[in-house]
Amino acid sequence: MAGDTQFSSGFERLLDSVVRLDVWETAFDAGRETTIHGVGSGVIMTPEGHILTNAHVVNPYAERIWATLNNLERVPARLVGWDHWTDLAVLQLDLPALEEKGLGFAWAEFGDSAELQPGETVFAVGTPNGLARTVTRGIISNTNRYFEGAQVGRGFETGYFNTWLQTDAAINPGNSGGPLALSDGKVIGINTRSYLGANNLSFAVPANVAHDVMEMLIAEGRVTRSYTGIVPGPMQDLESFFDVDVNHGMLVQSVDPGSPAAKAGLRPSDIILEIDGTSVDGRFPEQLPAIQRRMANHSVGSDIPLSVKRGDETFPVTVVTEELQSRVGQEAAFEDWGISVQKVSRAIAREQQLDSPDGVVVVGIQPAFPAAEAGIRPGDIITSVNRSPIRSLEDLETAYEAYEFQPERVLMEIDRGHQFSFVVLKP
Repeated sequence: MAGDTQFSSGFERLLDSVVRLDVWETAFDAGRETTIHGVGSGVIMTPEGHILTNAHVVNPYAERIWATLNNLERVPARLVGWDHWTDLAVLQLDLPALEEKGLGFAWAEFGDSAELQPGETVFAVGTPNGLARTVTRGIISNTNRYFEGAQVGRGFETGYFNTWLQTDAAINPGNSGGPLALSDGKVIGINTRSYLGANNLSFAVPANVAHDVMEMLIAEGRVTRSYTGIVPGPMQDLESFFDVDVNHGMLVQSVDPGSPAAKAGLRPSDIILEIDGTSVDGRFPEQLPAIQRRMANHSVGSDIPLSVKRGDETFPVTVVTEELQSRVGQEAAFEDWGISVQKVSRAIAREQQLDSPDGVVVVGIQPAFPAAEAGIRPGDIITSVNRSPIRSLEDLETAYEAYEFQPERVLMEIDRGHQFSFVVLKP
């Protein structure tokens, strides 16, 4: 770096802003609650000590978070908010702990990821396999990579509203959440994933996406988006079959049952020509996240006017949005019963055609424990315990506390494929 003043000063500041993250979180596996430890990276992005990282590095189940600064001092951090849809999370350093130790910190700045071109040199910084302040160099291989149906962490959805930067800068386990930067130290992406077994196929969330999400998480603790229930598909090679001009329209590949789009009368194979009076071009898969983001950015409960082509007919449709929610509900484990559960989400309720999103769904069973002996299986929905309705995790926790206080037989009602039955759990 000698001889390049811009590279030296800007990049040194970036290096000083990168932290190693040690995270202990609660996990639920086969009816048991355990604590697991993971290591990732992050980059301090504000003078208030806000750290930007990945949602799969830190999530709401985190029990304890430590950030190792550039001087190797460790300080606690707390989760400010996370957004699995973009695989981003924001932490904040414990400022009183920093003050008590007499520690300071540096923070990095965002660059403009929209200006990136394939072939530009970039640097991935982080803690691969726990090795702090590691830098790898590569180029931008692609600025608009699309992944369909991607997931992070415990099966949470991601990538619906953004594409990724592709780079050949080496990224390994532990790099997640660290910055992808230019030689001047400007952060143009947050390193997220790589292809195992491939030669340096690595991917990062673009800085422009990360900046907006970070601002919302700092302000609100969460990112609120609208949901329509439209599952889009690219129009490539289909234009002639649907009599649509090239570069015009987006295919409705499917419609979630009971969703706002279904209530509005949309059907699979409909073609959306306009959203809010603006023409839609969904010819290629890489164009779909931006279109979905346009709809998701509407206020929850607002009207989205669409122009729809069905066969030879073109007509207006108005979709009234709902709040976007994950299909993955809150988890808990009840170890004396040998069972782990998730809150039934709205998406699960629709998929299984349940009357309401009340109740909890079984996701794990511990062999030889009461739940397994009673014949409960993953996928069963617990609707009552000792004839008391179970509408939430809190209801089940109340029933479990009574069992822990005085273990005795428990009568559970379960819904298995719309067939209701009673089972008895014996201590």
